[in-house]
Amino acid sequence: MDNVNNPLLQRDSHIGGFALSLAAILYTFVGFILGIVISLAGIEKNTDAYLYLNYLAAPIAMTIAMAVTLKLKKFPLNRAYPVKCHPKYFLIALLLIFGLIFSVSWIDTGVTELLKLMGYVPKGQDAYLPSLSGGLIVPALLVIAVMPAIFEEGLFRGVILNTCADNVGTIRTVFIVGFSFSLFHASAEQTIYQFLAGCVFAFVAIRSGSILPSVVMHFINNAIIIIFAACGLLDGAGNLIISAGGQIALIVTSAVAFIGGMVWLILDKKPVIKCSKGSVKSFFLYASVGIIIMGIMWILSFFIR
Repeated sequence: MDNVNNPLLQRDSHIGGFALSLAAILYTFVGFILGIVISLAGIEKNTDAYLYLNYLAAPIAMTIAMAVTLKLKKFPLNRAYPVKCHPKYFLIALLLIFGLIFSVSWIDTGVTELLKLMGYVPKGQDAYLPSLSGGLIVPALLVIAVMPAIFEEGLFRGVILNTCADNVGTIRTVFIVGFSFSLFHASAEQTIYQFLAGCVFAFVAIRSGSILPSVVMHFINNAIIIIFAACGLLDGAGNLIISAGGQIALIVTSAVAFIGGMVWLILDKKPVIKCSKGSVKSFFLYASVGIIIMGIMWILSFFIR
């Protein structure tokens, strides 16, 4: 399909920008309401109830934002959430997420150490994870691994990616989705890793033509952290407890897997779509409110403990 001469596709990118802004607005509103509930109920900070309620804000906001966007913009569900793909993409997804978790994620450690030199106080593991003893790992996996894999992928690798890919172009869409994904998380320590992960997830989604491989990757990424923490394999800062030799072997092996997966994707015989004039501007124009909101939250993450 000629994306340059198709006026319908040329205006699709504004839908992704609209969805991002609406999700950010709703996230702020839902977070405010939940904050009132937490205050009235006298729930203390960093308790399980506090953490679970906070984790619910994003899925609620994203669900409403996606539903409203697709309804108002009359964007077809099968275009927003394509599912069919060749099985090889799930193998590629496994190679890439193995590489992301055990080689690329070490970037977070370097970024955190750099921020500490500037006076930043990093959040400990207790600020993110609820109790994981016994059967409590089940609700943690549901809320922290399953729900984000469904709802975040639905917004970023679903609605935003598939409203941009045909007119913003393959390369620009990958970076736009990565940028939106990392900014929405508003985490000073994890921004770079989340940007890279968001770009990789987007590249897999574009090449496979399906949202499912990135859903699997996202679930594994979050589930591994929970399982490792439950097994006592993470220190207070969330770093893997492992010997120096084991760490080197793991980084090298996972880096090879990551490079292999990326080469496999790059050599995949899929056309690279070019950018249509004005489509990037259209996305950022409609996404500007969301970018401002999440940008403010990102800045506040340096100061709010």
